[in-house]
Amino acid sequence: MNSKLRKNFPYLDYCLWTSALFNEFMLHQPGKFFLIVEVDKDATESVFYFMRQNKYSVFLEPSKEILNRYMLDEKETWIVKSLVSEAPTQNISGIQSTTIEKLLVDLFCDTVILDAQQGSERDTIIKDVFDKYTVNENKMLRYADRRRKKKEFNEYLNRISKFRQHI
Repeated sequence: MNSKLRKNFPYLDYCLWTSALFNEFMLHQPGKFFLIVEVDKDATESVFYFMRQNKYSVFLEPSKEILNRYMLDEKETWIVKSLVSEAPTQNISGIQSTTIEKLLVDLFCDTVILDAQQGSERDTIIKDVFDKYTVNENKMLRYADRRRKKKEFNEYLNRISKFRQHI
């Protein structure tokens, strides 16, 4: 997908990642994963239709109802959604992907797409990430602010983590 996007949308800012990234931190492993393509808001429909033309099972910003109704039987499901401006991404082997900070904020904000990672599983994921990795909290909270969830996200983090530095 990376090479197809580069070839057909050479000036597009995007971020490719999979919900399977959470598996390392989860107690209960979901049997279904989503491949996520985040692109500039103005390009979401173009990328969506491009992927449909190329026979991908793809959904554009799906609702919970759409996910439950149509995605259960799909082997490989792609989701196209808007990339928040100034989202913290990183280049991994030539692929623009997510950072741990973005992943945590998306986990908190995207409760429909990341439904399998919610509830106590979300708490487990976030605590595990903080235990295993160095998280740039300033970068993470700046991204949460870009998503208009900084206050709620910060309060949530303070509630679940007694070892966290309070910002």
